Amino acid sequence: MKAVITKQCMGDRNCNDLCPEVFQYDEDQLLSIVKFDEIPEQYHDVVKQAAAECGADAIEIIED
Repeated sequence: MKAVITKQCMGDRNCNDLCPEVFQYDEDQLLSIVKFDEIPEQYHDVVKQAAAECGADAIEIIED
């Protein structure tokens, strides 16, 4: 599974708060980034939750 932050990201950091192991805030670009190319399996559920709760619908999940 992969996760991509789209240009719709508003930088509200909800995903960072929910799963800091996967999402990181880029202070220069003022948006969140994904730390992994492939999301480790133990984080799949919380990453899906972050995508569902993203107010800007800025997290795209790509299933393998």
